[in-house]
Amino acid sequence: MFEGLNKARQRARDDTSIRALRETCRTLMSERGVADSVKFAVSLIRQYQALSGDARAEFFSMLAEDFSPDPQQVLEQAQRYAETRSAESMVRLFHLAEPPRQELLRRINRAPNGAATLLGIRADLLRELKRRPKLQAVEADFRHLLGSWFNPGFLNLARVDWRSPARLLEQIIQHEAVHAIRDWNDLRRRLQSDRRCFAFLHPALPEDLLIFVEVALLNAMPYSIAPLIDGNDVDPHPERAQHAVFYSISNCQPGLRGVSLGNFLIKQVCETLKAEFPRLARFSTLSPMPAFAAWLRHGAPFDAGRLPKGAGERVERARDLLRSAFGESLEAPDLAALEGAGKPVREALLRMGGAYLLLTRDDDAASDPVAKFHLDNGARIERINFLANRSARGLRESCGLMVNYVYDLRAIEQCHGNFVEGRIAASRELLQRV
Repeated sequence: MFEGLNKARQRARDDTSIRALRETCRTLMSERGVADSVKFAVSLIRQYQALSGDARAEFFSMLAEDFSPDPQQVLEQAQRYAETRSAESMVRLFHLAEPPRQELLRRINRAPNGAATLLGIRADLLRELKRRPKLQAVEADFRHLLGSWFNPGFLNLARVDWRSPARLLEQIIQHEAVHAIRDWNDLRRRLQSDRRCFAFLHPALPEDLLIFVEVALLNAMPYSIAPLIDGNDVDPHPERAQHAVFYSISNCQPGLRGVSLGNFLIKQVCETLKAEFPRLARFSTLSPMPAFAAWLRHGAPFDAGRLPKGAGERVERARDLLRSAFGESLEAPDLAALEGAGKPVREALLRMGGAYLLLTRDDDAASDPVAKFHLDNGARIERINFLANRSARGLRESCGLMVNYVYDLRAIEQCHGNFVEGRIAASRELLQRV
């Protein structure tokens, strides 16, 4: 009984809070709000931050219902524009078709720390979106505005090194999403003279990293991750390096998910490194395949038409061999099983890895997200490496496989265009392996 009463009281408090917040939103959008927008934006932010989780969900529903365009006005103006084709009609149509909530978000952004607050609100929205797909239009407005405000043309590329402010270094440790940083000594190794770390920062968030990438300066393209993150020997002559290897890229702001930053970061870093180290001949990655093991467990489905001629039968035989070696369910094998695997099993696993990457498509939600990221950026699949990641996570997600993508600065645009059209850029070695 008491639990029911408490829930009823909470609902009543939430209803009161939402009514007050709705009134603040309307005031902020009024002429009075224009005159004193910072004051009301600050009030709105405080009210939002005081909401419970359920009330925040209601706030997003309010944005969808109360701050959408008037469909009748949009229809009438669209018909008027179709008849007149005048610039005045077109401008009026743009004005009526833009959801009022976009202007509401612009005015919230005027508050101190408004940009950071909106990133937090969007992170809440993205979590709620899973339960309430009807909020897609609200999410589209957030993504549209944030994509403009955080356009790479407004961002600052910064090198993060051991002399950087402690706040930035702490964020590197906190947000490293690919290869966890064990301690401060580990971080220091990743920032020494034969390593580089670059990040994007925004003038509105000067102490907060948006995204960062870690780079190793090497003499050859690596086959495994351990020497890059575990090795303690520092190359005293990084200026002689011929390979720049991107081995980790991490987003720091959940509220910017879906806003394209990583592709611009990698390309800008390539140009920066080339200027600092003229001998660099190749830019590549050592990347995870985080959905590969799950694909195997689901039966490794594939469309033979997307693979090289004759590869379909070879992939089917490789799949059967792996089932014999690791069981019908194709659960990710442990380290001992992979170390003891004979050459046929290793080749089968590499063949399946190659097929999996060649199936990647821009519009396919099931495709490997890392592969989509690099291929859409204009990279080429160069090589798959057996037991390149022996960590528990690497074994669980990709059966220990890792892949090298190559960024050929002369062919990036061509490779990107091919990927958009459904064609994968891959090395001859990889195509022959499949």
